[in-house]
Amino acid sequence: MKPLPLLLCVLALGACSGKPPEPQAKPASADTATPFDALKADEQRAKDVQKTVDKQTEEQRKQIEAQAQ
Repeated sequence: MKPLPLLLCVLALGACSGKPPEPQAKPASADTATPFDALKADEQRAKDVQKTVDKQTEEQRKQIEAQAQ
């Protein structure tokens, strides 16, 4: 019964090699979704809508000024 623990220790040490494990590919940080991605997308969409509204407002203001003259 004494050789069994010794044999297990030798096998365990033999399984450990000196070379490091191969690096595993990590997903790119851009591909990793975070809870804030949806919020950022909504914020950008709101900014784009505001730009469109501002542009249309400016065009309408110019048309009104042109008619007033």
